[in-house]
Amino acid sequence: MKIAGTTWSTFAAAEPELAATVRARFGRYTHHVLATVRKDGSPRLTGLEVNFRFDELWLAMMPNSRKALDLRRDPRFSLLANPGSGTDMGGGDVRVSGRVAEATDPETVERFAKEVGAPLPFHLFLVEVAEVVRTAVEGDELVVRTWTPGRPVRTIRRGTDDSAPREDS
Repeated sequence: MKIAGTTWSTFAAAEPELAATVRARFGRYTHHVLATVRKDGSPRLTGLEVNFRFDELWLAMMPNSRKALDLRRDPRFSLLANPGSGTDMGGGDVRVSGRVAEATDPETVERFAKEVGAPLPFHLFLVEVAEVVRTAVEGDELVVRTWTPGRPVRTIRRGTDDSAPREDS
């Protein structure tokens, strides 16, 4: 398993406040939505449990599931936290996008299986973070916080009127 980019732990060290907010948002529900790329290039959306273990973000899947096969072929993904019931969106809307690397070494897979109590076999992917986005309503504004590797968090605010969005400096 080789990660060329930014792991969750690296992101969390760089932006601990946003990382804690995003992790808490994923922690509110068990099932979330994973987007992968099908063989024909079209998107596939499927449900998925998210695991934060050993200071990293992991995606585990049943053997030979379509989403696992998608990721083996094309490691790009986007993961949206379950928005919850109704329209309250408590904690905002959060999304993590990037690439994955499959963990194939038995020691890592067995350690993960023991930690989460999952039966073997399964596919296990370590997340490489390319973008983290949180969108939330704060007062009368829609606030979008975006992080990409090597840059600080950008915050863009949009009011309920027709004025242009503005970026915090």
